Order: sequence, then structure tokens, then C-alpha cells
Amino acid sequence: MSDFLPLGDWVNQGVKFVIDNDGGMLEQLGSGIGTLTENIELGLQALPVWVVAAVLIATGLWRVGWKFALFCLACCVVIDGTGFWPQTMVTLALIISATFISLVIGLPLGIWVAKKDRVAAIVRPTLDFMQTMPAFVYLIPAAMLFGLGRVPGVLATVIFAMPPVVRLTSLGIRQVNKEQVEAGITFGCTPMQVLFKVQIPGALPSIMAGINQTIMMALSMVIIASMVGAGGLGNDVLASIQRLDIGLGFESGLAVVLLAIMLDRITETFGAQGVRLSLRERLGFRAKRSKLPM
Repeated sequence: MSDFLPLGDWVNQGVKFVIDNDGGMLEQLGSGIGTLTENIELGLQALPVWVVAAVLIATGLWRVGWKFALFCLACCVVIDGTGFWPQTMVTLALIISATFISLVIGLPLGIWVAKKDRVAAIVRPTLDFMQTMPAFVYLIPAAMLFGLGRVPGVLATVIFAMPPVVRLTSLGIRQVNKEQVEAGITFGCTPMQVLFKVQIPGALPSIMAGINQTIMMALSMVIIASMVGAGGLGNDVLASIQRLDIGLGFESGLAVVLLAIMLDRITETFGAQGVRLSLRERLGFRAKRSKLPM
């Protein structure tokens, strides 16, 4: 680090100041995130393999088709057959909790960015920073603030995975046809009604694309988060690197790939149905059928 511009020292001092003066907030935050993740993990692990597999297969059949349902069946058989089902459920729990937190923060933030140009001017460079900073760097302050385990892994994953949903939510709302927004106002909608009945339905494909990308980035990050003890398939990937065990690396990596494909193909199909509704139908109006004279 340079003495001319000691940014690293300033960051270290800032983190130390937060640790010394957090007033117990970090402990409460970590406890809440840890409880959420642990409950999801215990719930998934308590379910029999066939129940989780049936949900994935049924969802794949409903959203994609019978060919993909067969693919989901094959994925579940392979993951369970190689003995990585418990680790896959841990990884899925980490993904669900990190994605949930990312959406709770990211969706309202994306709407706010779309509504306020001043907010966008501040948030967009921050998102650039979050997306371009090497993922490993997030693990250092997270581990310093919360120790080792699930919590720093989930928090680092949230920081890494949240930008796509913020960006694409903002983009989708900004690209909604202005004439539709004006029509909603003409029909007497309040600003909240315009948002929930016109803008969000119109932006749903973009929003769902953001959610899909957030899930995929969360999956990639929770594997890296194994370095701070997050658990799941990342532990096996990390162990394969440390031991130079090609077989273990292939099997654990294959489980990651199969899980990623199932989540990606299923989540990318959501959001398309509601967009087909006309503006009048979104606002609660129904066109009356007129009888033409014979």
C-alpha cells in the first residue's frame, strides 16, 4: 500500500470503527440472517429426496415441458446417485436466502432508481463498483464483521448478486410505454395504482430477467463463499482444489451445473403470462361483447 494515498489503511480503520461502535446491530443482523438461512436449510434437508425432486419435475413440466421434466428427473438421479444431495440442499438454501434478501432490497431500490434521476446518479456507480469488484474481496470484510460461517457467505453473495435485479427493474419500468402510463392516469389511477397495475406488469419480463440473473450470480458466489465456511457444494469444490482430486471436482462441479440449469430454465419462464393482458384488463376493466346484427 502506498503512503501517498493509503486507501487500504482507511478501509481497515473504517471496518475497525464499525466493529467497535456497532452497538450490537451487527450481531442482530447476523443472527437474523443466520436464522433465516438455517431454517431454510433444515427445511430442505428434512424433506425426502423424492419430494424435492417431484417439485422440480412438476415445475419443469408446468413451465417448460415434458422434455425438460425428464431432464430434471435425470438431474436429480445424478445428484443423488453421486452422493451430493445433502450438499446441494445446503447450497440451495444459501441461494434462496441470498436471493430473498437481494430481492427485498433490490426491487424497491430499482423502482426508486427508475422514479428519481438523482437517486439513479448515486446508485448506478455504486452498482458498477459492486459488479466489478473481484468477488473474493467481499469475503474479507464480511468475515471480519461476522466471523466464519453462513452469514458472511450470504452477505457477500447479496452484495455480488443484487445489482442485476436493481438495474433491470429500473430499466424495465423506464421502458414502459409512456402512453400506457398516461392512459392509466386518465382512467383515474393513483401513482401507486399506476405503478402496480401499469408499470410493473409492463416491466415484468425485464424484472424477471433480473431475478433470473440474481439467482445465477448467487449460485456462482455461494460456491466461492465456501472459503469463509458457508458450506454446501462449495466445500467439495474447494476440497478438490486443495487435494488436486479431479474426480471430486468433476462430481461436485457437475452437481452445481445441473442445479444451475434447472433454476435458470425454470425461473426464466416466469413473468410472461401477465404481460399479455391489455392495459384495460390490468386496470380492472372488462370489454363488453357487442352483438352484431345478422
